[in-house]
Amino acid sequence: MANLKSILRSLLEIIKVIFEQSRDSATPRTWHQHVVPYKDGWAVRREGNKRITSKHRKQSTAIRKAKSIARKRKADVIIHRADGTIRERVGVE
Repeated sequence: MANLKSILRSLLEIIKVIFEQSRDSATPRTWHQHVVPYKDGWAVRREGNKRITSKHRKQSTAIRKAKSIARKRKADVIIHRADGTIRERVGVE
């Protein structure tokens, strides 16, 4: 019985080390919001996401929405041109 407890304790230690290593090596996700061209308008997309958060007819509306989201998450807004290149990065407070 004592041998079984020692084995279980060792297994728990191994599992704990594995989880701590995977947590440390994972890149932290950011909440930066990108304003990107989308179909016939503009969209807001979180950095690293493929799906859009919201879509808008005008870039100014998309920027306003992105700033609102970024303010809550203490993140930046990255505004793209119609050709997809980055126009501006705005730090929101």
